Amino acid sequence: MKITLKLYATLGAFLPPGAARNAIQLDVADGATIADVLARQSVPREACHLILVNGVFSPPASAHARELVDGDTLAVWPPVAGG
Repeated sequence: MKITLKLYATLGAFLPPGAARNAIQLDVADGATIADVLARQSVPREACHLILVNGVFSPPASAHARELVDGDTLAVWPPVAGG
């Protein structure tokens, strides 16, 4: 199945070559979870602060349980600080 992976800020370094505007379309196995996709890209779990699937928040603690489906968009941001 195909999904779109978007990695923002410093996480963009984990996208493969050919990614455009912090996003890339990936072929993943049916039943792949958020954790599976992030592990495949070598994204450190502790670096994933905000996770959205199709614009809906998904708690990082549930990344191993949340299965993706064909056409999903997975977007991930690292912790940020500012003021």
